[in-house]
Amino acid sequence: MDVARVGIFKDLIHSMRASDGFIFGVLVTAGLAAGCSGQAAPSPQSSDPGAEAVPVTVAAVVQKPMPLDVRVIGTVEPSSTVAVRAQTTGALMSVNFDEGDDVQEGQVLFTLDPRPLEAALQQARANLDRDLAQAANAAAQAGRIQQLADRGIATREQVQTSTTNVAALEATVAADRAAVENATVQLQYATITAPLSGRTGALIVHEGNLVRANDATPLVVINRISPINVSFGIPEGQLPAFTRYLKQRSLRVEASPPNETGSASQGSISFVDNAVDQTTGTIKIKGVFPNQDHRLWPGQFVNVVVTLTTDVVIVVPTVAVQAGQQGQYVYVVKPDQTVALQPVTVVRTSGGESVVTGGLKAGDIVITDGQIRLVPGSRISVRTAPSPQVAG
Repeated sequence: MDVARVGIFKDLIHSMRASDGFIFGVLVTAGLAAGCSGQAAPSPQSSDPGAEAVPVTVAAVVQKPMPLDVRVIGTVEPSSTVAVRAQTTGALMSVNFDEGDDVQEGQVLFTLDPRPLEAALQQARANLDRDLAQAANAAAQAGRIQQLADRGIATREQVQTSTTNVAALEATVAADRAAVENATVQLQYATITAPLSGRTGALIVHEGNLVRANDATPLVVINRISPINVSFGIPEGQLPAFTRYLKQRSLRVEASPPNETGSASQGSISFVDNAVDQTTGTIKIKGVFPNQDHRLWPGQFVNVVVTLTTDVVIVVPTVAVQAGQQGQYVYVVKPDQTVALQPVTVVRTSGGESVVTGGLKAGDIVITDGQIRLVPGSRISVRTAPSPQVAG
Protein backbone atom coordinates (compact mmCIF):
# COMPACT_ATOMS: atom_id res chain seq x y z
CA MET A 1 0.00 0.00 0.00
CA ASP A 2 1.25 3.59 -0.75
CA VAL A 3 2.86 5.19 2.38
CA ALA A 4 1.24 8.59 1.72
CA ARG A 5 -2.24 7.01 1.64
CA VAL A 6 -1.57 5.23 4.94
CA GLY A 7 -0.69 8.58 6.51
CA ILE A 8 -3.87 10.17 5.23
CA PHE A 9 -5.99 7.41 6.73
CA LYS A 10 -4.18 7.72 10.07
CA ASP A 11 -5.09 11.44 10.17
CA LEU A 12 -8.70 10.54 9.36
CA ILE A 13 -8.75 8.10 12.26
CA HIS A 14 -7.80 10.81 14.75
CA SER A 15 -10.15 13.43 13.27
CA MET A 16 -13.34 11.30 13.03
CA ARG A 17 -15.85 11.61 15.82
CA ALA A 18 -17.48 8.57 17.39
CA SER A 19 -20.79 9.33 15.65
CA ASP A 20 -19.06 9.11 12.27
CA GLY A 21 -17.91 5.57 12.83
CA PHE A 22 -20.07 4.02 10.09
CA ILE A 23 -18.92 6.53 7.44
CA PHE A 24 -15.37 6.02 8.60
CA GLY A 25 -15.64 2.28 8.16
CA VAL A 26 -16.96 2.67 4.62
CA LEU A 27 -14.17 5.06 3.69
CA VAL A 28 -11.49 2.84 5.14
CA THR A 29 -12.85 -0.18 3.30
CA ALA A 30 -13.01 1.71 0.01
CA GLY A 31 -9.55 3.13 0.44
CA LEU A 32 -7.98 -0.18 1.29
CA ALA A 33 -9.69 -1.83 -1.67
CA ALA A 34 -8.45 0.87 -4.01
CA GLY A 35 -4.95 1.03 -2.59
CA CYS A 36 -4.16 -2.65 -2.24
CA SER A 37 -2.87 -4.45 -5.29
CA GLY A 38 -3.28 -8.19 -5.97
CA GLN A 39 -5.06 -10.81 -8.05
CA ALA A 40 -8.78 -10.39 -8.92
CA ALA A 41 -11.29 -12.72 -7.21
CA PRO A 42 -11.81 -15.96 -9.14
CA SER A 43 -14.85 -16.02 -11.44
CA PRO A 44 -17.72 -18.15 -10.10
CA GLN A 45 -17.70 -20.01 -13.39
CA SER A 46 -14.01 -20.85 -13.33
CA SER A 47 -12.75 -24.30 -12.39
CA ASP A 48 -10.71 -24.19 -9.20
CA PRO A 49 -8.88 -27.45 -8.49
CA GLY A 50 -8.90 -26.59 -4.82
CA ALA A 51 -12.59 -25.73 -4.61
CA GLU A 52 -14.87 -27.92 -2.50
CA ALA A 53 -16.74 -30.53 -4.52
CA VAL A 54 -20.51 -30.14 -4.63
CA PRO A 55 -22.37 -33.33 -3.58
CA VAL A 56 -24.85 -34.39 -6.24
CA THR A 57 -26.79 -37.40 -7.48
CA VAL A 58 -26.48 -38.55 -11.04
CA ALA A 59 -28.17 -40.79 -13.59
CA ALA A 60 -27.20 -42.17 -16.97
CA VAL A 61 -28.72 -41.04 -20.24
CA VAL A 62 -30.32 -44.03 -21.98
CA GLN A 63 -31.65 -44.79 -25.42
CA LYS A 64 -34.72 -47.00 -25.30
CA PRO A 65 -38.23 -47.46 -26.70
CA MET A 66 -40.65 -44.87 -25.31
CA PRO A 67 -44.38 -44.65 -25.97
CA LEU A 68 -45.97 -41.65 -27.66
CA ASP A 69 -49.22 -41.37 -25.75
CA VAL A 70 -52.14 -39.13 -24.90
CA ARG A 71 -53.02 -38.70 -21.22
CA VAL A 72 -56.46 -37.37 -20.27
CA ILE A 73 -59.22 -37.82 -17.68
CA GLY A 74 -62.12 -40.05 -18.71
CA THR A 75 -65.51 -41.11 -17.37
CA VAL A 76 -66.65 -44.71 -17.04
CA GLU A 77 -69.98 -45.51 -18.68
CA PRO A 78 -71.98 -48.75 -18.79
CA SER A 79 -71.94 -50.40 -22.19
CA SER A 80 -75.75 -50.68 -21.93
CA THR A 81 -78.40 -49.37 -19.55
CA VAL A 82 -82.00 -50.58 -19.26
CA ALA A 83 -84.74 -49.15 -17.05
CA VAL A 84 -87.04 -52.07 -16.29
CA ARG A 85 -90.74 -51.13 -16.39
CA ALA A 86 -93.96 -53.13 -16.22
CA GLN A 87 -95.83 -53.64 -19.50
CA THR A 88 -99.11 -54.43 -17.82
CA THR A 89 -100.95 -53.15 -14.77
CA GLY A 90 -101.06 -55.22 -11.62
CA ALA A 91 -100.00 -55.63 -8.01
CA LEU A 92 -96.32 -56.48 -7.46
CA MET A 93 -96.35 -59.90 -5.82
CA SER A 94 -92.65 -60.78 -5.52
CA VAL A 95 -89.12 -59.45 -6.14
CA ASN A 96 -86.73 -62.27 -7.00
CA PHE A 97 -83.35 -60.57 -6.56
CA ASP A 98 -81.44 -58.38 -4.11
CA GLU A 99 -80.39 -54.83 -4.84
CA GLY A 100 -76.95 -54.74 -6.45
CA ASP A 101 -77.09 -58.35 -7.67
CA ASP A 102 -75.56 -59.44 -10.93
CA VAL A 103 -78.38 -60.87 -13.02
CA GLN A 104 -78.42 -62.83 -16.26
CA GLU A 105 -80.51 -62.15 -19.33
CA GLY A 106 -83.88 -63.92 -19.00
CA GLN A 107 -83.69 -64.22 -15.21
CA VAL A 108 -87.05 -63.63 -13.45
CA LEU A 109 -86.91 -60.33 -11.57
CA PHE A 110 -90.53 -59.49 -10.65
CA THR A 111 -93.88 -61.26 -10.55
CA LEU A 112 -97.20 -59.43 -10.81
CA ASP A 113 -100.57 -60.76 -9.67
CA PRO A 114 -101.54 -63.02 -12.62
CA ARG A 115 -105.16 -63.76 -11.63
CA PRO A 116 -106.89 -60.91 -13.52
CA LEU A 117 -104.80 -61.72 -16.57
CA GLU A 118 -105.57 -65.42 -16.36
CA ALA A 119 -109.29 -64.63 -16.17
CA ALA A 120 -109.03 -62.38 -19.22
CA LEU A 121 -107.31 -65.20 -21.11
CA GLN A 122 -110.02 -67.67 -20.17
CA GLN A 123 -112.71 -65.25 -21.31
CA ALA A 124 -110.98 -64.73 -24.63
CA ARG A 125 -110.72 -68.46 -25.17
CA ALA A 126 -114.43 -68.90 -24.32
CA ASN A 127 -115.40 -66.24 -26.83
CA LEU A 128 -113.31 -67.99 -29.41
CA ASP A 129 -114.97 -71.35 -28.75
CA ARG A 130 -118.47 -69.76 -28.95
CA ASP A 131 -117.77 -68.03 -32.22
CA LEU A 132 -116.14 -71.14 -33.66
CA ALA A 133 -119.36 -73.04 -32.97
CA GLN A 134 -121.51 -70.31 -34.48
CA ALA A 135 -119.29 -70.16 -37.53
CA ALA A 136 -119.55 -73.93 -38.00
CA ASN A 137 -123.33 -73.79 -37.72
CA ALA A 138 -123.53 -70.91 -40.17
CA ALA A 139 -121.35 -72.79 -42.63
CA ALA A 140 -123.64 -75.84 -42.39
CA GLN A 141 -126.75 -73.71 -42.95
CA ALA A 142 -125.14 -72.02 -45.93
CA GLY A 143 -124.46 -75.45 -47.40
CA ARG A 144 -128.07 -76.58 -47.05
CA ILE A 145 -129.42 -73.34 -48.56
CA GLN A 146 -127.08 -73.74 -51.48
CA GLN A 147 -128.44 -77.25 -52.09
CA LEU A 148 -132.00 -75.92 -51.98
CA ALA A 149 -131.08 -73.17 -54.36
CA ASP A 150 -129.63 -75.72 -56.76
CA ARG A 151 -133.05 -77.49 -56.71
CA GLY A 152 -134.81 -74.17 -57.25
CA ILE A 153 -136.37 -74.08 -53.81
CA ALA A 154 -134.22 -71.36 -52.14
CA THR A 155 -133.81 -67.90 -53.57
CA ARG A 156 -130.57 -66.22 -54.52
CA GLU A 157 -131.05 -63.72 -51.66
CA GLN A 158 -131.11 -66.51 -49.09
CA VAL A 159 -127.90 -67.91 -50.52
CA GLN A 160 -126.20 -64.52 -50.37
CA THR A 161 -127.37 -63.88 -46.79
CA SER A 162 -126.09 -67.21 -45.55
CA THR A 163 -122.75 -66.72 -47.27
CA THR A 164 -122.37 -63.24 -45.72
CA ASN A 165 -123.20 -64.64 -42.27
CA VAL A 166 -120.46 -67.25 -42.62
CA ALA A 167 -117.88 -64.63 -43.63
CA ALA A 168 -118.83 -62.40 -40.68
CA LEU A 169 -118.52 -65.21 -38.20
CA GLU A 170 -115.15 -66.23 -39.66
CA ALA A 171 -113.96 -62.64 -39.14
CA THR A 172 -115.25 -62.78 -35.57
CA VAL A 173 -113.31 -65.99 -35.01
CA ALA A 174 -110.15 -64.30 -36.32
CA ALA A 175 -110.70 -61.42 -33.87
CA ASP A 176 -111.21 -63.90 -31.06
CA ARG A 177 -107.95 -65.62 -31.92
CA ALA A 178 -106.16 -62.24 -31.76
CA ALA A 179 -107.79 -61.54 -28.39
CA VAL A 180 -106.57 -64.87 -27.07
CA GLU A 181 -103.05 -64.08 -28.31
CA ASN A 182 -103.14 -60.66 -26.65
CA ALA A 183 -104.39 -62.10 -23.36
CA THR A 184 -101.61 -64.70 -23.50
CA VAL A 185 -99.00 -61.97 -23.98
CA GLN A 186 -100.47 -59.90 -21.16
CA LEU A 187 -100.25 -62.91 -18.88
CA GLN A 188 -96.60 -63.34 -19.84
CA TYR A 189 -96.01 -59.68 -18.90
CA ALA A 190 -96.95 -60.62 -15.33
CA THR A 191 -93.52 -62.26 -15.13
CA ILE A 192 -90.83 -59.61 -15.67
CA THR A 193 -87.41 -60.95 -16.71
CA ALA A 194 -84.03 -59.27 -17.13
CA PRO A 195 -83.63 -57.92 -20.67
CA LEU A 196 -79.83 -58.12 -20.43
CA SER A 197 -77.06 -59.37 -18.19
CA GLY A 198 -75.70 -56.78 -15.79
CA ARG A 199 -75.68 -55.27 -12.31
CA THR A 200 -78.95 -54.15 -10.74
CA GLY A 201 -79.24 -50.83 -8.98
CA ALA A 202 -81.47 -49.70 -6.13
CA LEU A 203 -84.95 -51.23 -6.02
CA ILE A 204 -87.40 -48.39 -6.66
CA VAL A 205 -90.75 -50.22 -6.30
CA HIS A 206 -91.26 -52.83 -3.57
CA GLU A 207 -93.61 -55.75 -3.09
CA GLY A 208 -97.28 -54.90 -2.58
CA ASN A 209 -97.27 -51.77 -4.69
CA LEU A 210 -99.53 -51.37 -7.69
CA VAL A 211 -97.54 -50.89 -10.84
CA ARG A 212 -98.97 -49.54 -14.04
CA ALA A 213 -98.06 -50.29 -17.62
CA ASN A 214 -95.23 -48.06 -18.90
CA ASP A 215 -95.12 -46.03 -15.71
CA ALA A 216 -92.59 -43.16 -15.69
CA THR A 217 -90.88 -44.64 -12.63
CA PRO A 218 -88.91 -47.81 -13.46
CA LEU A 219 -88.88 -50.80 -11.16
CA VAL A 220 -85.07 -51.06 -11.30
CA VAL A 221 -82.21 -49.98 -13.55
CA ILE A 222 -79.72 -52.53 -14.88
CA ASN A 223 -76.24 -51.48 -16.06
CA ARG A 224 -74.05 -53.76 -18.14
CA ILE A 225 -70.57 -53.30 -16.68
CA SER A 226 -68.78 -56.17 -18.37
CA PRO A 227 -67.76 -55.04 -20.93
CA ILE A 228 -67.76 -51.38 -20.01
CA ASN A 229 -66.97 -48.12 -21.82
CA VAL A 230 -64.69 -45.24 -20.91
CA SER A 231 -65.53 -41.91 -22.53
CA PHE A 232 -62.92 -39.16 -22.83
CA GLY A 233 -61.97 -36.22 -25.03
CA ILE A 234 -58.69 -35.37 -26.71
CA PRO A 235 -57.67 -31.86 -27.88
CA GLU A 236 -58.38 -31.20 -31.52
CA GLY A 237 -54.68 -30.45 -32.04
CA GLN A 238 -53.86 -34.10 -31.35
CA LEU A 239 -56.62 -35.41 -33.61
CA PRO A 240 -54.53 -35.69 -36.83
CA ALA A 241 -51.89 -37.86 -35.16
CA PHE A 242 -54.58 -39.87 -33.37
CA THR A 243 -56.53 -40.67 -36.54
CA ARG A 244 -53.34 -41.41 -38.47
CA TYR A 245 -52.20 -44.06 -36.02
CA LEU A 246 -55.76 -45.37 -35.60
CA LYS A 247 -55.92 -46.12 -39.34
CA GLN A 248 -52.69 -48.11 -39.09
CA ARG A 249 -53.76 -50.40 -36.26
CA SER A 250 -56.06 -50.80 -33.28
CA LEU A 251 -54.91 -48.40 -30.57
CA ARG A 252 -54.40 -49.62 -27.04
CA VAL A 253 -56.03 -47.61 -24.27
CA GLU A 254 -55.40 -47.93 -20.53
CA ALA A 255 -57.63 -46.74 -17.69
CA SER A 256 -56.89 -46.69 -13.99
CA PRO A 257 -58.80 -45.16 -11.07
CA PRO A 258 -56.96 -42.29 -9.33
CA ASN A 259 -54.77 -43.17 -6.34
CA GLU A 260 -55.01 -46.87 -7.14
CA THR A 261 -51.89 -48.99 -7.41
CA GLY A 262 -51.43 -51.90 -9.73
CA SER A 263 -51.56 -52.32 -13.46
CA ALA A 264 -54.10 -50.36 -15.49
CA SER A 265 -57.11 -51.95 -17.17
CA GLN A 266 -56.50 -52.65 -20.86
CA GLY A 267 -58.97 -51.83 -23.62
CA SER A 268 -59.25 -50.67 -27.22
CA ILE A 269 -60.76 -47.70 -29.05
CA SER A 270 -64.34 -48.42 -30.08
CA PHE A 271 -65.77 -45.02 -31.08
CA VAL A 272 -64.58 -41.66 -32.44
CA ASP A 273 -67.16 -38.90 -32.64
CA ASN A 274 -67.86 -37.24 -36.00
CA ALA A 275 -67.42 -33.64 -34.85
CA VAL A 276 -65.25 -31.55 -32.53
CA ASP A 277 -67.03 -29.96 -29.58
CA GLN A 278 -66.65 -26.23 -30.27
CA THR A 279 -67.20 -25.37 -26.61
CA THR A 280 -64.29 -27.45 -25.27
CA GLY A 281 -62.18 -27.88 -28.41
CA THR A 282 -62.07 -31.64 -27.90
CA ILE A 283 -63.42 -34.66 -29.74
CA LYS A 284 -65.19 -37.46 -27.90
CA ILE A 285 -63.56 -40.89 -27.90
CA LYS A 286 -64.73 -44.15 -26.34
CA GLY A 287 -62.73 -47.17 -25.31
CA VAL A 288 -64.20 -50.58 -24.51
CA PHE A 289 -62.81 -52.68 -21.64
CA PRO A 290 -63.60 -56.32 -20.74
CA ASN A 291 -63.78 -55.35 -17.04
CA GLN A 292 -64.08 -58.93 -15.88
CA ASP A 293 -62.75 -57.94 -12.45
CA HIS A 294 -65.33 -55.10 -12.16
CA ARG A 295 -62.50 -52.69 -11.41
CA LEU A 296 -64.12 -49.91 -13.43
CA TRP A 297 -67.46 -48.59 -12.23
CA PRO A 298 -70.06 -46.46 -14.04
CA GLY A 299 -69.74 -42.76 -13.27
CA GLN A 300 -66.16 -43.09 -12.07
CA PHE A 301 -63.39 -40.70 -13.17
CA VAL A 302 -60.26 -42.50 -14.41
CA ASN A 303 -56.84 -41.65 -15.78
CA VAL A 304 -56.75 -42.60 -19.46
CA VAL A 305 -53.60 -43.27 -21.48
CA VAL A 306 -53.85 -43.89 -25.23
CA THR A 307 -50.60 -45.24 -26.72
CA LEU A 308 -50.23 -44.00 -30.30
CA THR A 309 -46.82 -45.50 -31.11
CA THR A 310 -43.49 -46.49 -29.56
CA ASP A 311 -40.11 -45.29 -30.86
CA VAL A 312 -36.45 -45.49 -29.75
CA VAL A 313 -35.32 -42.14 -28.30
CA ILE A 314 -32.86 -40.48 -25.90
CA VAL A 315 -34.32 -40.43 -22.39
CA VAL A 316 -33.25 -38.62 -19.19
CA PRO A 317 -34.91 -38.38 -15.78
CA THR A 318 -37.32 -35.47 -15.77
CA VAL A 319 -35.71 -34.07 -12.58
CA ALA A 320 -32.44 -33.61 -14.49
CA VAL A 321 -33.98 -31.01 -16.82
CA GLN A 322 -33.65 -27.42 -15.62
CA ALA A 323 -35.14 -24.20 -17.02
CA GLY A 324 -33.08 -21.07 -17.56
CA GLN A 325 -33.24 -17.76 -19.43
CA GLN A 326 -31.90 -19.45 -22.55
CA GLY A 327 -34.26 -22.40 -22.31
CA GLN A 328 -34.02 -25.92 -20.92
CA TYR A 329 -30.71 -27.56 -20.07
CA VAL A 330 -29.04 -30.34 -18.11
CA TYR A 331 -25.71 -30.57 -16.32
CA VAL A 332 -23.45 -33.23 -17.84
CA VAL A 333 -20.63 -34.78 -15.82
CA LYS A 334 -17.24 -34.63 -17.59
CA PRO A 335 -14.45 -37.19 -17.06
CA ASP A 336 -12.56 -34.81 -14.68
CA GLN A 337 -15.60 -34.72 -12.35
CA THR A 338 -16.61 -31.22 -13.38
CA VAL A 339 -19.90 -30.31 -15.00
CA ALA A 340 -20.86 -28.71 -18.28
CA LEU A 341 -24.17 -27.10 -19.20
CA GLN A 342 -25.87 -28.82 -22.13
CA PRO A 343 -28.97 -27.20 -23.72
CA VAL A 344 -31.75 -29.69 -24.51
CA THR A 345 -35.28 -29.68 -25.86
CA VAL A 346 -37.92 -31.81 -24.14
CA VAL A 347 -40.06 -33.53 -26.77
CA ARG A 348 -42.43 -35.25 -24.35
CA THR A 349 -42.56 -36.74 -20.89
CA SER A 350 -43.86 -40.08 -19.66
CA GLY A 351 -43.98 -40.77 -15.96
CA GLY A 352 -40.67 -39.60 -14.46
CA GLU A 353 -38.77 -39.64 -17.75
CA SER A 354 -38.36 -37.07 -20.51
CA VAL A 355 -37.57 -37.60 -24.18
CA VAL A 356 -34.99 -34.97 -25.19
CA THR A 357 -33.00 -33.80 -28.18
CA GLY A 358 -29.94 -31.58 -28.20
CA GLY A 359 -26.52 -33.18 -27.99
CA LEU A 360 -26.94 -35.93 -25.43
CA LYS A 361 -26.08 -39.53 -26.19
CA ALA A 362 -26.61 -42.83 -24.45
CA GLY A 363 -24.14 -43.29 -21.61
CA ASP A 364 -23.77 -39.60 -20.71
CA ILE A 365 -24.08 -38.87 -17.00
CA VAL A 366 -26.39 -36.05 -15.94
CA ILE A 367 -27.06 -34.40 -12.58
CA THR A 368 -30.44 -35.24 -11.05
CA ASP A 369 -30.12 -33.47 -7.68
CA GLY A 370 -27.94 -30.64 -6.34
CA GLN A 371 -28.10 -28.44 -9.47
CA ILE A 372 -28.88 -25.32 -7.42
CA ARG A 373 -25.23 -25.10 -6.25
CA LEU A 374 -23.70 -25.77 -9.64
CA VAL A 375 -22.29 -23.54 -12.36
CA PRO A 376 -20.46 -24.73 -15.47
CA GLY A 377 -17.06 -25.96 -14.39
CA SER A 378 -18.04 -26.82 -10.79
CA ARG A 379 -16.41 -29.88 -9.28
CA ILE A 380 -18.75 -32.55 -7.96
CA SER A 381 -18.80 -35.57 -5.70
CA VAL A 382 -21.42 -38.20 -6.37
CA ARG A 383 -23.66 -39.17 -3.47
CA THR A 384 -24.44 -42.88 -3.51
CA ALA A 385 -27.34 -44.53 -1.71
CA PRO A 386 -26.41 -47.47 0.56
CA SER A 387 -26.73 -50.83 -1.11
CA PRO A 388 -29.86 -52.74 -0.05
CA GLN A 389 -29.28 -55.66 2.22
CA VAL A 390 -29.97 -59.01 0.60
CA ALA A 391 -31.92 -61.35 2.80
CA GLY A 392 -29.91 -64.45 3.52
